[in-house]
Amino acid sequence: MGSVSDSSIEKLISARKSLKASLEKSKALGLALNKAGPRLDEIHQRLPYLEAAVRPIRADKEALAAVGDHINRAVTPAASVLKVFDAVHGLEKSLLSDPRNDLPGYLSVLKRLEEALRFLGDNCGFAIQWLEDIVEYLEDNTVADERYLSNMKKSLKSLRELQNDEERGRLDGGLREAALDKLEGEFRRLLMEHSVPLPMSSTSSLGDKACIAPSPLPVTVIQKLQAILGRLIANNRLEKCISIYVEVRGSNVRASLQALDLDYLEISIAEFNDVQSIEGYIAQWGKHLEFAVKHLFEAEYKLCNDVFERIGLDVWMGCFAKIAAQAGILAFLQFGKTVTDSKKDPIKLLKLLDIFASLNKLRLDFNRLFGGKACMDIQNLTRDLIKRVIDGACEIFWELTVQVELQRQTPPPSDGSVPRLVSFITDYSNRLLGDDYKPILTQVLVIHRSWMKETFQERLLIDAVLNIIKSIELNLDTWSKGYEDVTLSSFFLMNNHWHLYKHLKGTKLGDLLGDGWLREHEQSKEYYVAIYLKETWGKLPALLSREGLILFSGGRATARDLVKKRLKAFNEAFDEMYKKQSNWVVLERDLREKVCQLIVQTIVPVYRSYMQNYGPLVEQDASSSKYAKYTVQTLEKMLTSLFQPKPGKYGSFKVRQTSAKFNNGVVDQYRSSPAAT
Repeated sequence: MGSVSDSSIEKLISARKSLKASLEKSKALGLALNKAGPRLDEIHQRLPYLEAAVRPIRADKEALAAVGDHINRAVTPAASVLKVFDAVHGLEKSLLSDPRNDLPGYLSVLKRLEEALRFLGDNCGFAIQWLEDIVEYLEDNTVADERYLSNMKKSLKSLRELQNDEERGRLDGGLREAALDKLEGEFRRLLMEHSVPLPMSSTSSLGDKACIAPSPLPVTVIQKLQAILGRLIANNRLEKCISIYVEVRGSNVRASLQALDLDYLEISIAEFNDVQSIEGYIAQWGKHLEFAVKHLFEAEYKLCNDVFERIGLDVWMGCFAKIAAQAGILAFLQFGKTVTDSKKDPIKLLKLLDIFASLNKLRLDFNRLFGGKACMDIQNLTRDLIKRVIDGACEIFWELTVQVELQRQTPPPSDGSVPRLVSFITDYSNRLLGDDYKPILTQVLVIHRSWMKETFQERLLIDAVLNIIKSIELNLDTWSKGYEDVTLSSFFLMNNHWHLYKHLKGTKLGDLLGDGWLREHEQSKEYYVAIYLKETWGKLPALLSREGLILFSGGRATARDLVKKRLKAFNEAFDEMYKKQSNWVVLERDLREKVCQLIVQTIVPVYRSYMQNYGPLVEQDASSSKYAKYTVQTLEKMLTSLFQPKPGKYGSFKVRQTSAKFNNGVVDQYRSSPAAT
C-alpha cells in the first residue's frame, strides 16, 4: 500500500514537471510566433522583388545568355553621353565670366562647348535608342520586372520629348545662349569704346581746310570683332551683330554731323516761299555733303569692309548701306529734291547748277560707295534728284528769253533808273558764261539733249544768252517810250546804255557782243546825256539874261526890278526842276558824278557871274532873300547831291516772281550783284 502510493506520487511529480516544461515551451513558442509575425509580413512584401530577382534564373537560357551583350551595347554610348554632360557642366564657370578678361580663352572655351553640344546632339538620340532597344528586349524575354521596365519607359519617353522639343531641349541648360549674349555685349562694348565722333570746331562752314576722317578702329580691336563675329555667326547671330554694328557706327556718324547744324535739311516746301529762302543753305549743303561722303561715309565704308570682309561682299555692303541711310545721306538727297520742287524762277537755275556741280563732283565717290544692290534706295533717290535738277535747269534756261519778253508790257521805273530786271540779267548772263557756271550749264544741256537723242552744240548756249540781251534791249526801247516826260525818257536811256556798257565791257559776254556793240552803247549814253542836259538844266542859264542891264540908263530902281524878275524866274524854274529830279536815280557812281558835274558846269558859273555883277542890286533890299535865294555854294551842293540811290532800296537787285515771270517791282526781289554807289 505504501509502495503504491510512493510510485503514484513520483509519477505525478514527473507528469507535473513534464507539463510545466511543455507550458514553458508553449510560452516560448508563443513569444517566438509573436516576434515572427512582422518578419513574415516583410518577407511577404519582398517576395515579388525576390521573384523578379530570380526571374532571370527562370528565363529562357538563350535569352539570359544574350542579355549581357545587349546591356553593354546600350550602356557604353549612354556612359559617353553622361561623360560629355559632366564636361559641359565643367565649362559653366568660364563661360559665365566676363569675356573682356581673356577673349581668346573665352572663345576657345565656347568652341569646346559647341563641340560638346554637337556631340550630344549627334549621340543623345543614339543612346536613347539603344536604351529603348534593351528595355524592349528585357520586356519581350521576360528578363526584368514589369514595374522596373515601366519606370524605364517613362524616363526614356521624357528624354525623347526633351530631345525633340526645341524650346526645352537645351542640352546645356541655356549655357551657350548665355555665353553668346555675353559675346554680343563685348562686341557692342568694343565698338562703343572706340567709336568717337569727329570733333568739329565750326558749326556753320567747313571752309577750305581739309577735314580728317575719324581714325579707323585699331587693328587689335578689328581682330577681336572678327573673332567674336566668327563665333556668333557660327551660332546664327549674324543679324544681331549687324544690328549692333549699324546702331553704334550710325550713331557715331550722326554725332559727327550734328556739329554742322544740319537742321536746314529738314526744311519743307511749305516753309519757304521761293528758292531765295534757302539760297544761303545750298552752298553749305554742297560742302556738308562733300564732307559727309569723302570723310565720314568713306571711313565707314572701309571699316565695314575691314570688319565684315571675311563674311562676304553682300553682308558688309548691306551693313554700310544701313549706316549711310541711318546717318543721314537720304536727308541730303531729300533737301536737293525740295529745292527742285520749289517755285520756278531764274535764280533757281544757278542753285540747280550748284546742286548738279556738287553731285557731279562726288559722282565717282557715289558710284563706288553706293553702287551695290544694298544701296538701291540711295541710287534711286540720287538718279531721281539728278534728273529733276537737269530737267528743271534746262526748262528755266530755255525759257529765259520768253520771260524777259513777257516783262516788256510792265511800266518802266518811275525814277528813270536801271530796272532791276536789267541789272539782274546783265549780272546773271555774265555768271552763266563765266568759268564757274558755263562748264556746268554746258554739261547739263549736253546730258538733257542726249536724253532726247539730240546733239548739243556750244553755240546754242551762246546764242540763247545773246538773245536774252537782245530782248533786254528791246525792252529798254519799249520802256523808254512809256514815259510821258521826254526828258525822263532820255534820262532813263542814259542810265541803261551806260549800265550795259559798264557791266558788260571786259566780260565774256561783252567779248561775245563785240567792241562795236559796246561802243554803240557808250555813244548812246553820251547822246542821251547831251539831250537830257539840253532839255532840262541847259534851259536855266537863259533865264539869267543880261540883256537890258548893261546899256540900261533908266536908273538903279528899274535895273533892280529887272534883276529881281529874272532871279525870281530862275529860282522858280530851278526849284521846279530840282523837285522833279530829286526823285530820279543814277545807280552808277561814275555816271552820277559826271552828270552832276555837267549840271554844275552848266548852272553854277553863270549863276556866280550873274550874282557877282547884279546881286548887290537886290542884296540890300528888304526882301532880298526872295530873290537872292541861293548862294553859289548852296546851289553847287544841291546839284552835286542829286540822283542818289535811296537807302536800302538799291543795295541788291531782285526779281519778283508772279507765275514764273520777272518784274520791275521792289517786292520779293531776287539778289544780284550790288551796283556801285
